[in-house]
Amino acid sequence: MKHLIFFSLLLSLSCAGYAQTGEPKNIRIATDHTDLVLQVPENGRLYQVYFGEKLRHEADLDNLGWQVHPASDGSAVARGWEVYSGSGNEDFFEPALAVTHTDGNPSTYLYYVSHRSKPVDGGTQTDIVLRDDRYPLEVTLHYVAYAEEDVIKTWSDISHKEKGSVFLSAYASTMLYFSAGSYYLTEFSSDWAKEAQMSTQPLRPGKKVLDTKLGSRAAMHMHPFFLLGIGQPADEGQGQVLIGTLGWTGNFRFTFEVDNVGNLRVIPAINPYASRYELKRGETFTTPEFIFTLSRQGTGQGSRNLQAWARRYQLKDGQEPRLTLLNNWENTGFNFNQDLLAGLMKEAKDLGVDMFLLDDGWFANKYPRQNDRAGLGDWEVNRNKLPGGIAALTDAAREAGVKFGLWIEPEMVNPKSELFEQHPEWAIHYPNRKTYYYRNQLVLDLSNPDVQDYVYGAVDRLLSENPGIAYFKWDCNSPITNIYSPYLKERQGQLYIDHVRGIYRVLQRLQAKYPHLPMMLCSGGGARCDYEALKYFTEFWCSDNTDPVERLYIQWGFSHIFPANAMCAHVTNWNRTASVKFRTDVASMCKLGFDIGLHELSTEELEYCRQAVANWKQLQPAIMDGTQYRLVSPYQGNHMAVNYVSADRDTAVLFAYDIHPRYQEKLLPVRLQGLDPDKLYRVEEINLMPGARPALKAHGKTLSGDYLMKVGMEVFTFGSMQSHVVRLTAQ
Repeated sequence: MKHLIFFSLLLSLSCAGYAQTGEPKNIRIATDHTDLVLQVPENGRLYQVYFGEKLRHEADLDNLGWQVHPASDGSAVARGWEVYSGSGNEDFFEPALAVTHTDGNPSTYLYYVSHRSKPVDGGTQTDIVLRDDRYPLEVTLHYVAYAEEDVIKTWSDISHKEKGSVFLSAYASTMLYFSAGSYYLTEFSSDWAKEAQMSTQPLRPGKKVLDTKLGSRAAMHMHPFFLLGIGQPADEGQGQVLIGTLGWTGNFRFTFEVDNVGNLRVIPAINPYASRYELKRGETFTTPEFIFTLSRQGTGQGSRNLQAWARRYQLKDGQEPRLTLLNNWENTGFNFNQDLLAGLMKEAKDLGVDMFLLDDGWFANKYPRQNDRAGLGDWEVNRNKLPGGIAALTDAAREAGVKFGLWIEPEMVNPKSELFEQHPEWAIHYPNRKTYYYRNQLVLDLSNPDVQDYVYGAVDRLLSENPGIAYFKWDCNSPITNIYSPYLKERQGQLYIDHVRGIYRVLQRLQAKYPHLPMMLCSGGGARCDYEALKYFTEFWCSDNTDPVERLYIQWGFSHIFPANAMCAHVTNWNRTASVKFRTDVASMCKLGFDIGLHELSTEELEYCRQAVANWKQLQPAIMDGTQYRLVSPYQGNHMAVNYVSADRDTAVLFAYDIHPRYQEKLLPVRLQGLDPDKLYRVEEINLMPGARPALKAHGKTLSGDYLMKVGMEVFTFGSMQSHVVRLTAQ
């Protein structure tokens, strides 16, 4: 009891904002279905006392309370589920915050000062101010609760007024706690051409860490999101599951720690690896947004929560139409000229897509971009390939009747470039060691304001001189290697963080001047896929692997976190054993594009593709903006099925795929979800090859939504790499 009296006395002296009554103060972060309840008890600290299904009665919050744990000597110790635990206090487990003060003291005790709430677009923001009792160090916790979407995002601001600098060695966005009999973590591991690979494991006592140390192209090996099954492995249709993701385009770290009594704490953060951050007096360190939803109807409902929230509030132009396109890369590589591209633009128009996208190889003159060993950084049109410049291409696109898009990789530099010759100090590399090149390139040091200006200026110049550019594919093909900033010099602990912030500053400037320019986020495939970057990008490239079988797994994985209109999928010649129909049907469940030479297609295949594009455009409101239901997982058998339903539930689209069925295996009907049970739907199989007859038994029938959801349809077959696309229209 002496400990608690001492803490209360300190609090009364140092934290005037805290109510002097000693009565617990509840702070409720609430959506329509979830409550996160925080409490300030008599010791003046801030604790999580409830996180779960929304409580129906406000008065019940007063029955929630923190626990005082006895110490080994029998005294009462002020330990509980502290919301933002500092290092060096009485908590024995992983902290949210670690600060070394100007006098060398590594301890931090945070006490409640005040809080306030205000309405924001789509929800309510709550800001909670905490302050150390011995040092002028302050932390403000921010929560935005989106009521209808059942999503909460949270981040923290750390600032101080000590005489000199303090050093941060841990800086989490938040901490969440769970008490259950078991916990199961689903992670999304990755590599080039094998993104979003799902695996599940139980969490045992101790720590499980998911992290990355790559700096740029940071999610190449691990993606910044997870599923957490509470009491059972995360299941699509039932059970309690937390889905969480960090909005940060650099190094991240998720820590999952099961303590000595079986409780779990989840700590999402920037990875502090090699990032002891100097925070000067008066500066503020802002952590990334951690975005999460707690579903009691499995991962399916949790995904739909995130997808709806993203389209409405986070994804750039999330409720605007997406452009179908024809890319030249798999068709031409680096080998093209102005006349060839003009011909491909006519092919794009003939295909029926909205845009032609010119990929890598269009730039640099002294060191022309003929391969990936030269030219990066020199963003001037190659005069030999394109004597008329970008203007001639935008003119040709306009004449063909399509929009024009352009590939760019502005964060990178080849040593064989004019930019590197003029400014070697702008590249991240060691001053005294042999340089290691990943993909023959280096990363520009975007912690340097001069480099930020250069990158912004290069992109701005292209857009201002060529207003016909309607789209950018923004690539990032290298992690940070040779990890030393010539600009930061002795402050190398800032590099990983300030570099990412420099990228954001460039993107913020571009968005301010070109607010509705669509851009694809690409990083050697899907190595950039976070909701902070997607404030500036309309979509991301899921993978360079466009084999349709592999894409089913990749797109299934990413769909747990992102809506279909954020995910690019192209029809290519990867896996030529799969039909053009199967390849196109797989791509059609996301944002559709083509990266294929149309001259390679037969007359029937080309006609099929034209019709598939037309169908996709007609169904875009349902696929891109509708509600997604994952029906049959490729991880659980030899088939996959997903359906989308429009907001008014008048239109639905079912995508069904036979991957590699076993001989005479049992085929079950697919039961749809999300339909209006009282509406009648006309069933029509679409995306058929010319002259082919519908194979679907229900084709042409009118069935109730109730029947389709309870009985379903027979859509699977014994064929390998077969697909069926079904349109359902309310009558």
